[in-house]
Amino acid sequence: MYKEIGKLKVAQTLCEFIEEEALNGVGVDKGSFWKGFEQIVEEFAGRNKSLLEERKRLQKIIDDWHEKNEPFDPGRYQSFLKEIGYVEDEVEDFTISTSGVDSEIANQSGPQLVVPLDNARFALNAANARWGSLYDALYGTDVIGGESGEGPTAGYNPVRGNKVIEYSKAFLDEVIPLKGAQHRQVVQYSLSDGSLSAKLSDGSNTSLINPEAFIGYQGDAADPHTWLFKNYGIHIELKIDRDDPIGSTDEAGVKDILLEAALTTIMDCEDAVAAVDTEDKLKIYRNWLGLMQGTLSASFEKEGKRITRVLAADREYQSANGDPFSLKGRSLLLVRNVGHLMTSEAVMTANGEEVPEGIIDAVVTSLIAMHSFDEKSAYGNSAEKSIYIVKPKMHGSKEVAFTNDLFDRVEDLLGLPRHTIKMGVMDEERRTSLNLKNCIFEARERIVFINTGFLDRTGDEIHTAMKAGAMIRKNDMKTANWLQAYERSNVLQGLLAGFRQRAQIGKGMWAMPDQMKAMLEQKINQPLSGASTAWVPSPTAATLHAMHFHQVNVQEIQLHITGNRSELRTQMQEVPLSDHVWSDKEIQEELENNIQGILGYVVRWIDQGIGCSKVPDIHGTGLMEDRATLRISSQHLANWLMHGVCTEEQITGMLKKMAKVVDEQNIQDPNYRRIGDNYDNSLAFKAAHELIFSGAEQPNGYTEPILHYWRKEAKKEYAKTGVLK
Repeated sequence: MYKEIGKLKVAQTLCEFIEEEALNGVGVDKGSFWKGFEQIVEEFAGRNKSLLEERKRLQKIIDDWHEKNEPFDPGRYQSFLKEIGYVEDEVEDFTISTSGVDSEIANQSGPQLVVPLDNARFALNAANARWGSLYDALYGTDVIGGESGEGPTAGYNPVRGNKVIEYSKAFLDEVIPLKGAQHRQVVQYSLSDGSLSAKLSDGSNTSLINPEAFIGYQGDAADPHTWLFKNYGIHIELKIDRDDPIGSTDEAGVKDILLEAALTTIMDCEDAVAAVDTEDKLKIYRNWLGLMQGTLSASFEKEGKRITRVLAADREYQSANGDPFSLKGRSLLLVRNVGHLMTSEAVMTANGEEVPEGIIDAVVTSLIAMHSFDEKSAYGNSAEKSIYIVKPKMHGSKEVAFTNDLFDRVEDLLGLPRHTIKMGVMDEERRTSLNLKNCIFEARERIVFINTGFLDRTGDEIHTAMKAGAMIRKNDMKTANWLQAYERSNVLQGLLAGFRQRAQIGKGMWAMPDQMKAMLEQKINQPLSGASTAWVPSPTAATLHAMHFHQVNVQEIQLHITGNRSELRTQMQEVPLSDHVWSDKEIQEELENNIQGILGYVVRWIDQGIGCSKVPDIHGTGLMEDRATLRISSQHLANWLMHGVCTEEQITGMLKKMAKVVDEQNIQDPNYRRIGDNYDNSLAFKAAHELIFSGAEQPNGYTEPILHYWRKEAKKEYAKTGVLK
C-alpha cells in the first residue's frame, strides 16, 4: 500500500516510520520534509539516470574498440581512454578543507569494522568493539598454537592461558616499555607523584621509558584497578584484580589487557545486506535509528542463558592529577548507503517510476542520524555533530559531484549547516581509481575517507576490459602490477590532497576470520603502507589488528611516503590479460574455486536473505563474503567463457557438482534449502547460473539486478507456501 504525498507515492509502512519515528524530536516539520523530499527526487532522479547512461555509453565504446583493435596494444589503449574522456584531465593541485571531523577519523589510526545493518546483534557487537580483551582474542584464536599442551581444551587450559599472558606482556614491553625491566617482572603497579611506578620481583622499582604514556586510572588512587595508557594516539587498559581467577595467578594481579580497537565502524546498507524491498529497508533504517538513539538491543540464547546486548557506555577515568575525564565506549559509526545503480519500490514518482535507492538512503539515513545530536543522550555518535556517509561504486568525478550536490540538498531539507554530512568515497571502480584526484576535488569540503577494495576493483577491471581477452587467474590478480599500483596510488593521492590528520585512508578486508595468526603476520603491511585504517571481519580481529597500530606510527610513516603519481596512473591502465595456455587441471581448479564460492554465497542470499556471512571455500576455509566476492567470481567466469577458456557445458556441469559440495558444507544449518537435489526448481541455483551466463551483460558487472530479482521471487514463494522448494 502506498500513500500519495505531493508527487510521490510512498510505501505506507515507510511513511509511518518516517512520520512517527524518524521525524519525532529532530525539529523537522513533516510537511516541509515531504515537500523537500519531492524536490530532491525531481532534481536528482533524472541526473542519476543520466549518469548510468554515461556508464553504458563509455562501456559500449570500449567494447567496440577492443573488437576492432586486435591484438591489444597498451599504448594505443591508454591514448584511447584519454580521448573518450574515460581518463579525465586532472585538476590543479589542492588541499581538502573538510572541518568538523571527529578524532577517530582525523587524528587516530586503527581498525575499522564493516557490519550488515540488518542484523541488530552484529551491529551492536561492532559498535561495542571500540574496546576488546587482548587475553580473550589471543586465547580464542590460532595466534597461540597448540604445541606443548597449549591447545584449546574443553575447560580453561592454564598452559594456554600462561602463553597468552606471556605474549601480551611481551606486547606491553614493545609499546609501553619500562626502564630496564619487563612487565612480566612487575609485582605491583602504583601511583607515585602522578606517575606510574612499577615494583619488580627483586624489590626494586622502575617506571615507564615514556612517562607521558600513562594518562589515567580507575579506582582508588592508592590502589587503582585500571591503568590507562596512550600510544600513537590510541589507548590500552591494564586491568588489575587479585581476586579474579586470572588475576590471582598473576604476580602483579593483572586479569586482562584491553585495547582500543575498532575506532570506527561502517554500518552497511549495501553489499553486506540482502535488502530488496520496503520491508528489508525498514529493518535497516529501524536498526540505524536504534543506534542513533542509543535504544537498540538484541536478545539471544548462549550456552543456555538469555543474553540481551545493548550499546556500551562511555568509560570514566581520573587523570594522573585526579581530574575526571571520559573516553568513548563505542565505535564512531559511519553508514554506507547504496550506490547509484538500483531503484527502490519504497518511494515512487507520480508516474509509477521507482526512485533511485541511493537518493532515498541519503535522505533517510541523514534524518535518522540527527537523533544522535541529542545533548541529553549518553550515546551520542559524533562529538562534532557530523554525519558520516560512505558512498560506494561511484564512477568518476561527475558521480562524486552528483553525490556532493545531493548531500547539499539533504542538508537544506533537514536544516543542517553546510557540510554536516561528511562523505566517504570508496575507490573501488576503475574510473574512480584513474581519476581519484578529481573525485576527491569534487568532495573536497566534506570528504573524510577513501579506501581500496581488491574484489570490487578487480570485478570492474575485468568487466571494463571484458572483450580485450582472457584474464589471468583470480588469485594471480593480487600480485598483478596494476593492482599494486592502485594500492600505492590511493595512499599517495590521499596524502597529496591533505588527508593526513584530516581524513582516513583505508585498506581492504582480511577475509579469513579463523586465521588470525596469518592476519597478524600479514595485515601489519597495511599501516606500514600509510593506511590509517583497514577493514577487519570481527571484533576479535579488530582487537588483534589494533596491535599493529600500536606497533606502527602511521602518522609518521605518512610524512615520508613519496611516489610518481603519473607513473602509477599509467600502470593502473595495464589490463591483466593472459597469454598462458592453461591445462585442463588449472581450468578445473579455477572453475571449482569460483563456482563453489558463488553458490555458497548465493544460496544464503536468495533463500535466507543473508547478505554477509562466513562461507566455506572449496577447501573448507571460512571466508567473510559479501557481494564484492560474487562480482569478481562471476565476472571472471563470464570472461573465460567469452574467450573460450571454458565451455558452457563445463560451467553447467561444475555448477551441479559444486551444488552438492555446498549442500554438504551447510548440512548443519536447519534453515538451509538443498540445491543439489533439484536444480530445476532451486531459485538460488538459477540465480548463480544467470550471474555467470549473463555476467558480461550486467551493468558494470554488478550482481544486484539478478540477486534482487531472484530474492523477490523467493520471498513471493515463501509468502504463498511458507516454504522454499
